[in-house]
Amino acid sequence: MDDRTRTTADAELTAIFERAFAPLRKSVADKRIPGGVFGIVDLKHGRMTRAIGAAQITPAIRPMTLDTWFDLASLTKVIFTTTRVLKLVDEGVIDLDAPLTTLLPDLRQYDAEAWERKVTFRQCLGHQTPFPAVVPIYTYGRDPELLRAFILQREWRAGPPVYSDINFILLGFALERLTGKTLRDLDPGPGFAWSADPENSAATEDCTWRHRVLSGEVHDDNCSALQGSGHAGLFGTVTSVLDFAESLLNGTGASKEAIRLMRTPLSDKRTHGWEQPYPGWWGGNTCSPGTIGHTGFTGTALWIDLDRGRAWTLLTNRIHPTRHFDSGILALRQAVGDLVNQT
Repeated sequence: MDDRTRTTADAELTAIFERAFAPLRKSVADKRIPGGVFGIVDLKHGRMTRAIGAAQITPAIRPMTLDTWFDLASLTKVIFTTTRVLKLVDEGVIDLDAPLTTLLPDLRQYDAEAWERKVTFRQCLGHQTPFPAVVPIYTYGRDPELLRAFILQREWRAGPPVYSDINFILLGFALERLTGKTLRDLDPGPGFAWSADPENSAATEDCTWRHRVLSGEVHDDNCSALQGSGHAGLFGTVTSVLDFAESLLNGTGASKEAIRLMRTPLSDKRTHGWEQPYPGWWGGNTCSPGTIGHTGFTGTALWIDLDRGRAWTLLTNRIHPTRHFDSGILALRQAVGDLVNQT
């Protein structure tokens, strides 16, 4: 059953919302996902949110609500890490074209010619580095400081540029060095947190190595082992995610230059931290060229159309209780995006 809708929207946005919510309702009814929360904010037409389904189905059943906290997974990259890095660029603390070694001088410190020592902040933001896509760092142990040293000193196998968590793990290390604090000791931003009440969170996986259903604690294996990292770990609600999106739409959440960089392509798919529209992207085929977006493995996503002054988020628990199931999340995200932007 749908949770009570919160809205300040006018009739035009309400009509858009109702048609775009339909694919989520069907996914829950078809048991492709346990539940989700959908929200839209438009600078001209207001805001509307709605929850549906279950926040948890095993070992107990809990309803999804508009106040449910989500493990935002890789939305951490754009909401937290990218925003913090670009603010430091504004302040002249970070030069995007300088190598990471300006803040991480011990990166591959035993080989002065190592390619890793030449990687820049800009390349990491745009995933334009040779780092591999997926590495099970957590299998090397649970000591977070030892794992940090391992990541910094490992001789990484170079390959073509791909989307890699390593880029944002290293950016997170740089933020830690600058502040002298771990990421989990830093302010995550208004409405966000590094963990949440398990009884008020969307459950993720029944983890095979932690031997429990995860709720309110980070799902990402590497982030868990590192006890905080720049690529995952942020928690938020539909309200906090839309508040963040609205702050970029109205220009209060970042400088004009930072927002310009968020829109500036570094490849055919990526900008500084964000994705941009390309054929087959998760945001659908009807987005304007001024749209940026990102997704999270747990089933979260956010898109911001800076030209139309509109943003939408789809927060789901699609990996609960397991990732090894065809949730249809790609088709769901695309369908919602196309209906949001249908003219």
